[in-house]
Amino acid sequence: MFTLLVRINNRVNFTARGLHNEAAQVLRPHTMPRPKGSAAVLEDRRRRALALVDSGCTLNEAARRIGCSSSSVVYWFHARRRGGEKALRVRFSPGRPRKLTPRQERRLIQLLAQGPLQRGYRTNLWTSKRIAQLIDEEFDISYHPNHIGRLMYRLGWSHQKPKKRATERDPQEIERWKREEWPRIKKKPRGWEPM
Repeated sequence: MFTLLVRINNRVNFTARGLHNEAAQVLRPHTMPRPKGSAAVLEDRRRRALALVDSGCTLNEAARRIGCSSSSVVYWFHARRRGGEKALRVRFSPGRPRKLTPRQERRLIQLLAQGPLQRGYRTNLWTSKRIAQLIDEEFDISYHPNHIGRLMYRLGWSHQKPKKRATERDPQEIERWKREEWPRIKKKPRGWEPM
């Protein structure tokens, strides 16, 4: 059952009452992910949507032109009515705060750039476990090794897999073999010819 509410500034608002969950889910507007961009970009988007509404566009039309859901435009409209232009400012996204401060992150990059040999490891490879130990020793902050990959990606470091090479490898001997032995082994003429 729908109830038609009053027309306000050429906008018609509907509300659903007494619907079962299945029907309410069908009537929900399509949700859109929050767009990426700086706070200024997001605030400008909100102001443009409300300017369209103020100029006489319907909520749905303003939402379509801006590329957001009409419920967002309604939310911004009511927020501006309650708190003025300050209410349109972008706040921090919810989520767990970072464990390392920006200063600690810069220090971590410096420590990692020195290499694991400086820290007493036998190989010159930083593993997730080693980085977690380094963070725990230097900053007294515990990270699970499985989460180090995300931290390193955010800091601009990428996962590298070392090439497996024998420690007995001799590049000069390899070049000699390619130059002398390989031509002797490969006695076939260039190209394929039927016999």
